[in-house]
Amino acid sequence: MILWFRNDLRTHDNPALQYYLSHKRLSGTGKAIFFVCEQQWLIHDWSARKIDFIKRHASALVDELALLDIELSIVEVNNFEEQAHYLKVYCEKHNIKEIVANSEVEFNERQRDINIQASGINLTLFESDVIVPKGKVLTKSDTMYKVFTPFKRAWLAYVKQFGFEYLGKPALVSTNNSTDNVKKVSDDEKNSLTSAWPLSTEYEKEALPRFLQEKLLDYQEYRDIPSIKGTSGISPYLAAGAISPRYILRLLINQHPDVLISPDSKSFSWLNELIWREFYRHLLYHEPRLCKHQAFNRNYNNMPWHNDMVLFEAWKQGKTGYPIVDAAMRQLKHTGWMHNRLRMVVASFLTKHLLIDWRWGEQYFMQQLIDGDLAANNGGWQWAASTGCDAQPYFRVFNPIRQSERFDPNGEFIRTYLPELVNVPDKFIHFPHVYLAKENLSTYWPAIVEHKFARQRAIAFFKH
Repeated sequence: MILWFRNDLRTHDNPALQYYLSHKRLSGTGKAIFFVCEQQWLIHDWSARKIDFIKRHASALVDELALLDIELSIVEVNNFEEQAHYLKVYCEKHNIKEIVANSEVEFNERQRDINIQASGINLTLFESDVIVPKGKVLTKSDTMYKVFTPFKRAWLAYVKQFGFEYLGKPALVSTNNSTDNVKKVSDDEKNSLTSAWPLSTEYEKEALPRFLQEKLLDYQEYRDIPSIKGTSGISPYLAAGAISPRYILRLLINQHPDVLISPDSKSFSWLNELIWREFYRHLLYHEPRLCKHQAFNRNYNNMPWHNDMVLFEAWKQGKTGYPIVDAAMRQLKHTGWMHNRLRMVVASFLTKHLLIDWRWGEQYFMQQLIDGDLAANNGGWQWAASTGCDAQPYFRVFNPIRQSERFDPNGEFIRTYLPELVNVPDKFIHFPHVYLAKENLSTYWPAIVEHKFARQRAIAFFKH
């Protein structure tokens, strides 16, 4: 038997690992494998930061698994076909009768697993990426919910009735019996693309408990303010499978036992975001066509988007003339992450103000984000573009100036990423063009589209 790690780079609450530990021979070192598959990852538009983050966690996992008497081999291949070929040859050479892994929800990954099983390999799969198993939250007609709120109610009802499986951490085998003894961070890791993000083991020990203790009850109030570090920062770890969503819910319930039955409580606001994540992953499971660049609402599959490349480049570079949009796009480019409120603002701007295909934005985000996740990214973009499941109505067009005034009232976030506006008074920071013209200053580029015109054009475009 061999254990195959994929999008589940953790020992904590890992069902495939637990199964492997309970079935492997009592003596001898266990065998596990992880494939570095950069060519395939780049085809799927994974960012350099996400790839670096994955590699760091795979390297750290070598030492964690050694404490469980499992040897992890990190093997470089180009694509999924080479993964399958390598495994077939390896199993035949070493007389391996079973491969154990956690399933992946994306279409190409599911097809790869089907092909592997069809080739005669005994591939045993578990589910580790959601709290409630996919296919268990259905309407009375046994279909996937198309609206989030009833899905949420059904999801909560399922958890309250059946609970959820949480496996905890496996018992260590090594006499060196603490993950604290995992080797120290190397200089290469300190200088990596993602060195600002600690490994999941450190995040679980420090950042996550601090968020739960100090920030959770203020999350609902501050979650939309980009200048405040009011979010948990957990999305890269969930996207990489380095932290289990079931572990998060267990911690949340331990601290707030009534959270599942208190939707108006402050602590529920964070849980609501986890349920949104579940919604999009369940949706991808039931609608694999979403992996193929198709709109959830089929009426919007052949929209005559304007797709102006000059305007698209201005959006990418943060040169739209709308400070909140430009600062957000600068944040994305410089850090590989963007505040969730701003993801909605810039997505609305691209699709509604510029009438550029949401798929262009979806792809660009995946190519930049450390927390790039197909289900969440696709769901978010189709929500903003009004083409998706339970999306905002097409006639709702975010006003970037009002969004800026509401969520960055003093321009603190804007000035962080747009130093050319550092001396602009708060009164003018959200759309500084009149002020700059009056002062005869040319430190900022003109707006590439006028909001009122863009809004009216977008409504007519979508209505038609």
